Amino acid sequence: MNVTAELKPAATLAGSPSGPLTGVVRVSGDKSISHRALILGGLASGETRITGLLEGDDVLNTAKAVRALGADVERIGTGEWRVRGAEWQSPPVPVDCGNSGTGARLLMGAAAGFPIELKFTGDASLSGRPMERVLGPLRAMGAETVGSTLPVTIRGGNLRGIHFVNEKASAQVKSAILLAGLRAAGEVEVVEPSQSRDHSENMLRAFGCDVETVDGTVRLGERRSLTGTNVVVPGDPSSAAFPIVAALIVRGSEVTVRNVMVNPLRTGLLTTLREMGADLSFANERDEGGEQVADVTVRASDLRGVEIPASRAPSMIDEYPILGVAAAFARGRSVMQGLSELRVKESDRLAAIIAGLRACGIDARDEGDSLIVEGVGGLPPGGASVQAHHDHRIAMSFLVLGLAARQPVTVDSADMIATSFPDFVPLMQSLGARVA
Repeated sequence: MNVTAELKPAATLAGSPSGPLTGVVRVSGDKSISHRALILGGLASGETRITGLLEGDDVLNTAKAVRALGADVERIGTGEWRVRGAEWQSPPVPVDCGNSGTGARLLMGAAAGFPIELKFTGDASLSGRPMERVLGPLRAMGAETVGSTLPVTIRGGNLRGIHFVNEKASAQVKSAILLAGLRAAGEVEVVEPSQSRDHSENMLRAFGCDVETVDGTVRLGERRSLTGTNVVVPGDPSSAAFPIVAALIVRGSEVTVRNVMVNPLRTGLLTTLREMGADLSFANERDEGGEQVADVTVRASDLRGVEIPASRAPSMIDEYPILGVAAAFARGRSVMQGLSELRVKESDRLAAIIAGLRACGIDARDEGDSLIVEGVGGLPPGGASVQAHHDHRIAMSFLVLGLAARQPVTVDSADMIATSFPDFVPLMQSLGARVA
């Protein structure tokens, strides 16, 4: 694929107290959309052109996997990719998904529809994450599976329909079922008591598949074949969260992040920050490829503690580490409920957030599946070395905390930032942040 290697940050980085952050930036393409564009392009007939693809390690591993399964995947420029779909074949070697749970689970669903056998592997972190939540429904559809954590072997083909209740509001589980359902005989429907992210439904429609969503039930229609299309990947709101929160907590800052996806199922963090008193506004709102996009401007603000209900967790599950940082600067207590899913991310994120905040002089604790942060209403001490546990979002969050703390904050395993946001360091530096 002739992918140009990105320069990765050093294994250890520090965020140091900075002057006002100012500027206009664009963040990398959305990771969720990037994974799906490559996978659906690899399943579709004809050619798919992708613009703005996130070229982080997680997505590049998905690109390699789709290519190994038989599709023609080619990088033609920065963020510009071309995919020509094909009948998937058993790859000669295991499919290595690296650190990406999204890549692994969606690829499992897509591959299960073909009469092939393949093994999925990943790094040490991914190999400890639960896969049974996807494998159970796939077995119910007729696939054979071996293993409940990576490595996992799947033998697919001859799938039948399924009626599945998505109790965990997992977009990855729903997506795996829908992708497997493209080649299944019979009705395929997913009932969602709480709605999960709808990127797969939006993108399946863009590729020509009939997808119906009625009263919390997502159902595949008669037409399940995919046709190649053009995909423009919007900016990742999970990546935009870092410069946004940095601008909120560094005094005198004003930052605009252009082209951010503002799908309502992904904007729980922005809703919460507004409730906390953030000076945050949208401009140039528009629709691109079935997703809502806007330019987001944020100015330094005095924040107050809030209570965030569990029902909001699916719309911001990846943003709780950086929200924990924002809560540290707020006046009063913040309570974030329904965070059990954080315990099975790239790390035990709930434990990592608490440990990092405590190291920086912030009173933080868990009560059941809730995170409680006692904000200092000003500048926390900082001055800590925080263990990121090879988790990119933990690393970036505590680097941001260091920009407005009294003393610098250092994080380890910062090389993992490249999995989701390879341009994080230069982008933050362009705004005036002292990250090095």
